[in-house]
Amino acid sequence: MKLDITELRPEDEATVNAVARMMVTGFTHIPGFCMTTEDALKEVRESFAPGRISRVALDEQGRVVGWIGGIEQYHQHAYELHPLVVDPNVRRQGIGRALVADLEERARSRGAVMMYLGTDDEFSATSLSGIDLYPDVLEHARRIRNLKNHPYEFYQKCGYVVVGVMPDANGPGMPDILMAKRLRPGSRSG
Repeated sequence: MKLDITELRPEDEATVNAVARMMVTGFTHIPGFCMTTEDALKEVRESFAPGRISRVALDEQGRVVGWIGGIEQYHQHAYELHPLVVDPNVRRQGIGRALVADLEERARSRGAVMMYLGTDDEFSATSLSGIDLYPDVLEHARRIRNLKNHPYEFYQKCGYVVVGVMPDANGPGMPDILMAKRLRPGSRSG
């Protein structure tokens, strides 16, 4: 699929509304998760704030097929990838990967050295869900297994690694899996 990935602009109301509609349908695979159009519009509008990156993927006909956002963190050294959504009708065609790569390039051009994200497990999709991760949280993270198509493996394919787990972040037995990727080679020595 040929894509045009471009900046999402607040004055482009038609595209903003299309992104919001896609968000409402794009997360329906998550049991118990319900996003209203108003919630989606609020999230899209928040992506236009200073220190944010908001990118949209359009297909050959100009239809919205994906959206990704980035939030400046740590004095521009890092960006949080949030959110990422792809139209359910065109998933597994490289749109998500293209959006992630585009966001990484935008963050890199602003001076970021790393990108990170949290990918919640609120629906028992990994071996980290439904168990007490304490006191050996990192040992559990090392042995993570995907049980129900959790997106952490998508991010691994994009070069991200699990750097931590927030046990019970979404309630008892529902962790947030923290992932990161270096955007620039090398490290600072002291």
